[in-house]
Amino acid sequence: MRVTLVHPAGFNFMPGQPDFTVLANRMAPLGILSLAAWLEQHGHPTAVHDCLGPCAPAGIEANAAAIIATRPELVGFSATTSGFMDAVDLSVLLKARQPHLRIVFGNVHASSLGAALLEHFPEIDCLCVGEGEGPLLDLADGRRPADIPNLVFRDGGRVVSNPRRPRIRDLDQLPFPAYEKLAGFPKGYHLPLFSFRKRWGATMITSRGCPYTCSFCDRTVFEHLYRFNSAAYVYEQMRHLRDRFGVRHINFYDDLFTAQKTRVDELCALLIDRPLGMEFNCAIRTGQTSDEMLRLLRRAGALMVSLGIESADPAMMQRHKAGVSLDAVRETVGKIHAAGLRAKGLFIFGLPGETRETLRTTSDFILSLELDDMNMTKFSPLYGAPIWDECRGGDSGELNEDWRLMNCLNFVFRPAGFATTGEMDALYNWHVRRFYNSPGYRRRFSRRICEHRWSLWHLARNSAQTLRAALYFRSNRARLETTARRIPLHPRQPRDLRPAMPGSR
Repeated sequence: MRVTLVHPAGFNFMPGQPDFTVLANRMAPLGILSLAAWLEQHGHPTAVHDCLGPCAPAGIEANAAAIIATRPELVGFSATTSGFMDAVDLSVLLKARQPHLRIVFGNVHASSLGAALLEHFPEIDCLCVGEGEGPLLDLADGRRPADIPNLVFRDGGRVVSNPRRPRIRDLDQLPFPAYEKLAGFPKGYHLPLFSFRKRWGATMITSRGCPYTCSFCDRTVFEHLYRFNSAAYVYEQMRHLRDRFGVRHINFYDDLFTAQKTRVDELCALLIDRPLGMEFNCAIRTGQTSDEMLRLLRRAGALMVSLGIESADPAMMQRHKAGVSLDAVRETVGKIHAAGLRAKGLFIFGLPGETRETLRTTSDFILSLELDDMNMTKFSPLYGAPIWDECRGGDSGELNEDWRLMNCLNFVFRPAGFATTGEMDALYNWHVRRFYNSPGYRRRFSRRICEHRWSLWHLARNSAQTLRAALYFRSNRARLETTARRIPLHPRQPRDLRPAMPGSR
């Protein structure tokens, strides 16, 4: 069966403000690339269409035409919450042109909400919940929907949710993602600016699941069982990217790359004994990484490691990321720098319980850490996260349940400690300016500015967008509240959906 897998564009920033997310970081859609390789391995011709890709046409009509041009018999959308309605709109156009075309949705939004989505969107024929390899291959093989675990489908007038299938234990049985199917890869895709020294760059995910339970994390796709590719598999995939595509830097986007110490040690040994001439970035966990592991990572080619901190307010940390202390964060950052690595801190602004004071406390702490980089995400609740019901309930704050804006780039949840989201945006911009204008950051950046000629050249080539981004972050609260455009809810988006339990009918 001919299958086309699609990554919808969705919304990437607040309407009325400049969209510079693709300027700063354009990531390859690894999920559909992995599924494409899996289907091809089993004899099903597969195409990939990235609506955010450098070669994608402008506008939904043109993207629908590009999908039809691949002559699919089955179209699969990998849609996050913010991209879901864009995928629905594309599905409407596809069904209008080919009424018998089968359309299936997967990814976190479909997995967390399940059957309720089919009740609202007749364009969608079925949902893949959880891992997509099994159900997608069964559909392509022509199996009856009733016999496909992890599938939600229509049976006459009712919606049926089949039970979950066992998760894939041996990830090494999966082929490398089909990067070759991605138009414009790798030159049209790039890693976050100033996070790499060598080009070209690519992303890899080498594990599934996470053993921890943070309040804001959705685990409905891969759940808590932690599985990982072997060190040998990771090494060979890195070599494949280097030899076939000229990639010289990898960003590992595993939730926690170092969760399995033996694997990390083995991979580092391979990269030290048989160097690939590549560098990489990865994520570690505060307090659970030794001096020895950090030194090994550095010798193996690591440039920067990230650690999730989220907040510097002790009550907020206990509420949302238990088990991480400020003292442990300081100690871990010190170890990272001692090993010769760059340290990047990951934070979330706007969780329930956030106030002006907690944000200022976090901002002060960030500057005190002497971080080489930081990322502060605007909190977006996820349907499958432990904290969803609290956000939806109204006691902790106000939720604007607009799926298109739930992309971690907009404040859709206003904690009770703030009067408006404009106030939150102004504080966010204040912190971003404060960090990147701080003497410590400027001193560290100036020492390595020559290492980042590719990032500087990229900004220079896109100077107009760069200028608009700079002006946005200089905006104060009054300007932000004046220019922000409150868009109406998509006319077909439902609210107050409740996730369906697997196996329900």
